[in-house]
Amino acid sequence: MNIYIDNHKFHYEIENLTKAFLPNEKLSVIPFEGVLLQPYIFTSYRDEIKVSVNANGFEKTLTKEIVKGQDDELEMATLLYDILSEMQSVNLPWGLLTGVRPIKLFHKLVSQYGEEGAISYFENELKVSKEKTALALSCEKAQRDILSLSKPNSFSLYISIPFCPTRCNYCSFVSQSVEKAKHLVKDYLRLLCEEIKETAKIAKELSLDLQSVYIGGGTPTTLSAEQLKILLDTVNENFDVSDCEFTVEAGRPDTVTKEKLACLKDCGVTRISINPQTLNDSVLEAIGRRHTTKQTLKAYSLAKEMGFENINMDLIAGLTTDTLESFKDTVDKVIKLSPQSITVHTLAIKRSANINDESLCIDKSSANVTKTMLDYAQKALYDNGYVPYYLYRQSKMVGNLENVGWAREGFFSPYNVFIMDEVHTILGCGAGAVTKLKNPYSNHIERIFNFKYPYEYNDRYNELLTRKEKIKEFYSNILITNKGE
Repeated sequence: MNIYIDNHKFHYEIENLTKAFLPNEKLSVIPFEGVLLQPYIFTSYRDEIKVSVNANGFEKTLTKEIVKGQDDELEMATLLYDILSEMQSVNLPWGLLTGVRPIKLFHKLVSQYGEEGAISYFENELKVSKEKTALALSCEKAQRDILSLSKPNSFSLYISIPFCPTRCNYCSFVSQSVEKAKHLVKDYLRLLCEEIKETAKIAKELSLDLQSVYIGGGTPTTLSAEQLKILLDTVNENFDVSDCEFTVEAGRPDTVTKEKLACLKDCGVTRISINPQTLNDSVLEAIGRRHTTKQTLKAYSLAKEMGFENINMDLIAGLTTDTLESFKDTVDKVIKLSPQSITVHTLAIKRSANINDESLCIDKSSANVTKTMLDYAQKALYDNGYVPYYLYRQSKMVGNLENVGWAREGFFSPYNVFIMDEVHTILGCGAGAVTKLKNPYSNHIERIFNFKYPYEYNDRYNELLTRKEKIKEFYSNILITNKGE
C-alpha cells in the first residue's frame, strides 16, 4: 500500500492509523509528486483536507473544510479512519488512538475538562468504544493517589538483565538465551554493578529521591543465587530502598528456586512476578517455554511459603494454539491462586520475534476470539476483587487491543504507573535500558540509550559512562531555566 503525503506533516499519525487497520500490509510513505499508483492512500492538505483510498476494488474520497482553530491532524485522521473502517468493515476498539499510553492522555483530558468531558472526547472525537473508555476511566482513577506521590526531584530505577533460559516465539526484547550467552554473564554483571554505582553517585549529586526499583529483562532469576546477591547488595549499598517498592521479575518458573527466593527476600525485594503466560502445557511448548504448569504452581507455592506477600502473574491472550476454553481455564486457575496482581497481555507480533504469522493479526476470527478472551478475563477479575490500574498498547497487537495490569486495592505497582504516565525520570542501567529524563516543570523528555546487546554493553562500557554525564547536563539546564524565570 502506497501512502501519499501532499503538503502536510501528519505522515506519522497517518501511517500508524493505517497499520492499525492493515497490520501486515507493507506500507510505503511517499511524498506526492503527481502520480498515484494503486493500491494507495492519498492524503492532502491544500484548499481542503482530503483523503482518498483506492485498493482492491474499493474506492472512496472524503474531504473536510480547513477551519481556523481546529486540530487539522485529527481531522485528517478522522477522515482516514472513516474510510478504512468502511473498507475493512470494522471499528477499532481504541478508535483513532495509536499511541502506547492512552491513560496518560485520558488523565490530561480529565485535568482539562473533568471526567465527563474526557469521556465525551474519547468517545465522540477519538471514536474510542464505550467499553474501552470505561476501562480508561477506571485505570485513571486508580492511578491518582500514586501519581500524587511523585515530586519534582523524584525518580525510579530500572535495571536490565537481558538473559532468559530460552527465547519465547513472540518475544521482541533484546534478551538472549543464557545457553548461548553464558560466557557474557560474568563480565556483564561486574560492569552492571559498576554502572549502578555510577548512577547512584549522579542521583545523590543531584539530590534525586528514589521512588521505586524495577529489575527486569529478560529474566533476572536466570542469574544464580550468588549472582543475584551481588546485584542486589550493590543496589542496597548505593541506594536507599527502605521506603520503595522493589520489584524483581522471577518471570520464568523454571528459574525459581528456594535459594534465589531467599536471596530476594533477604535483600529487601518487596514484589516479584511469576509469569505462567498460560497454564496449558501444549501452548507452553508451542511458544518455546521450557517449563510446565506444574513448575509454575510449585514456584508460586514456594514464593508464598517464603513470605512474599506481593506477587504478580502475567497472562497472554492470543497465544499460538491457545483456545478460548483453554484461556478461560488459565484465568480461573490463576485467580484461584489469588496473587495480588494479574497482568493480562494481548499477543503482539513484532518483526524481531521468532514468530511472525500474519494470520494472527489479520484474521478477524482470531481477533474476535482474543477480544472474547479479554472480555472474559475482565469480568472474572472484576468479580474477584481486582481493579485495572495501568494500561498500555503496542503496535501489531492482535485485534488492536491492550495490555492491562489488574491488582487488589493496596497493591498497585507505583513503577508501572510512573513509567506509563511518564511522570518522572527513570534512570536505566544495563543492556537495552533507556534512561528517560523528565523535566518536572514541563512535558519535555530526553532519552539516553544504553547499548542494546550484552556483548556491546561489555565491549563499549566506557562509552556508556560518558553518556551518563548527560543526566547532570539535563538537570543543570532545568535549574538554569527555572532561575531565569
